[in-house]
Amino acid sequence: MAGSRKNKIKKFVTPSHNNTPDQAQTEDNNALVDDLLAELDSRDKVVQQESATVLVEMQEHQENTLRDNTQSAKKKHDSKSRHEARQARKAAALAQNHAPIDPEADARLEREAKEEEVSIKETCDKLGVQIYEIAPDGHCLFSAVADQLALLHVLPPNQANYVTVRAAASNFIYTHPDDFLPFLPSAFGEDGVGATSTGLMTPQQFGQYCMTIKDTGAWGGEPEILALSRVYNVPIHVVQGGVPRIVEHNPDPPRPFSKVIRISFHRRMYGLGEHYNSLRPKTTISQMAGKIHSAFS
Repeated sequence: MAGSRKNKIKKFVTPSHNNTPDQAQTEDNNALVDDLLAELDSRDKVVQQESATVLVEMQEHQENTLRDNTQSAKKKHDSKSRHEARQARKAAALAQNHAPIDPEADARLEREAKEEEVSIKETCDKLGVQIYEIAPDGHCLFSAVADQLALLHVLPPNQANYVTVRAAASNFIYTHPDDFLPFLPSAFGEDGVGATSTGLMTPQQFGQYCMTIKDTGAWGGEPEILALSRVYNVPIHVVQGGVPRIVEHNPDPPRPFSKVIRISFHRRMYGLGEHYNSLRPKTTISQMAGKIHSAFS
């Protein structure tokens, strides 16, 4: 682990006389979490385990800090703090998947990963596409969609990047709150620690959520896919290993489209999973190679 990484971890877990972190410290913490989450998708088991261990320790430290602050100050956390706590809980839950496991469980995960790989490949072969790997850096959904938008000539290559696509998703969600708020529960709702209600986000929380999608490496999911389908007026088809094999997200109103964005969603193939790749059309050479392989297999 690099020296700068060690320094950030030490700063995170070292008690401070000031309970409120400054902006520089917050940025360091967010960058560290982004790095660790990306490393959880590494195919190096040692890297995965080290990152998972650090994330769990960071989560425990943050929960203890929040609990101490609540007991002593009895004051309400702002929406940014609630979002950070929610992200930390999600990261820690995912990191737990990398805790030491027994051989039987390890074999099961390996089998599930192989089954997912075979299933996605079968669907890709039928569609005449192949996986184009996207970096597992927290921006994978937006980078995969950006790659497709460039292929379909919806965006020029110099604009087809995760920054542009994140901004598009964020702006669309923010300007259509009624379409998305039901799918964005509050950190104090059913997914909050000790929550007793299923409350939705407040307007302030909703605004912070949109800014987080735009400006950070927060993961994207179903709400962001739907938003991107509508803002670019292109269907987004997600190939996955489960049932159904293709999940379609279509703009309103439904009608025939000449262009379709195709991406793949992986739960097991890349470390923790929760990863998106772009699906590009097969080249003539790769198609011929596939036919030859099938003929001799």
